[in-house]
Amino acid sequence: PGYNMRMVAPLTTLNRISRLSEKAVLIKDGTALERLLEIDTVVFDKTGTLTLEQPTVDSLHPYNGFSEETLLTYAAAAEHRQTHPVAKAILAAAEQYDIPFNDIEDTFCEVGYGVKGVFDGKIISIGSRRFMEMEEITVPDAVQSVQENAAEYGHSVVMLAADKLMVGAIELRPTVREEVADVTAQLRSRGITTYIVSGDHEYPTQALAQQLHIDHYVAEMLPGQKAKIVEDLQKKGKKVCFIGDGINDAPALKQADVSVSLRGATSAAVDTAQIILMDGSMSNLIGLFDASEDFATAQKRNLLITTVPAVICIGGVFVFRFGVYTSLLLFFAGLGGGIWNAGQKNHLTY
Repeated sequence: PGYNMRMVAPLTTLNRISRLSEKAVLIKDGTALERLLEIDTVVFDKTGTLTLEQPTVDSLHPYNGFSEETLLTYAAAAEHRQTHPVAKAILAAAEQYDIPFNDIEDTFCEVGYGVKGVFDGKIISIGSRRFMEMEEITVPDAVQSVQENAAEYGHSVVMLAADKLMVGAIELRPTVREEVADVTAQLRSRGITTYIVSGDHEYPTQALAQQLHIDHYVAEMLPGQKAKIVEDLQKKGKKVCFIGDGINDAPALKQADVSVSLRGATSAAVDTAQIILMDGSMSNLIGLFDASEDFATAQKRNLLITTVPAVICIGGVFVFRFGVYTSLLLFFAGLGGGIWNAGQKNHLTY
């Protein structure tokens, strides 16, 4: 039986890995598929994992008598040729409000700060508060208040000025992945405890945990503390799956019993994680748990199929006086049955 299982068990593992690859799931460590069955706690990194890189325009805050439409028109013109996430969010909002994307002239981009150019005869400056200060543009108290209030909710603010006069501010909120609510609901139905860990402020982290019905959250964390959270859970006897995508997630991914990352994550996270969701979505996460259960069932069948003929073979030799050929036939029947079972497709639909 041991000889048969040494042949059949790897075939079963390879078969499941192959089937998962067809679903855009890359298994780098076959033992992770087996350990998934023991997982009782899933820890999500917040930024980039539960949320998308591209934010969403939450609200417009015009100033100095300008309208919301004018604020968004100037912003869309300035960001028309840009490809960073904030620009995409602004252009998506402009498209939603049916605002035309007019090109800005003489564009100047200060990486990490903002963009400046000429539009409709005015010098348009859009970017961070620091960019406004660099351009010697006065930021009114009302706009500063918008930024301070937005920070409490985990939102970011982009400021815009025309001819050094403040036009207003655009408030951006993180975009939660569409599939996450369904994933967390299915994890709860399996009795799995969920956590969010984040370096953001407590309020936005708490709000997201409540929105997604996640059991626990830990906010305002330093990068190195994520691995400590996983370790502390393991010391309590928990089997932890950590899901992250950032450079500072690598230690936690390494510490976890099972580690998952997404395609498009940082190279440190992809190199460390045992499982990569190649479609960049978490929609296949529940399918992974289903595949783990199917894998365990297949292994039990393998043990039964390969053991029973071998026991009959040995018992037959000593009790029923089976001959050599009959014994060999029973042995290979067990091996063949195990190989056949190992090669069967799982019938999971995910």
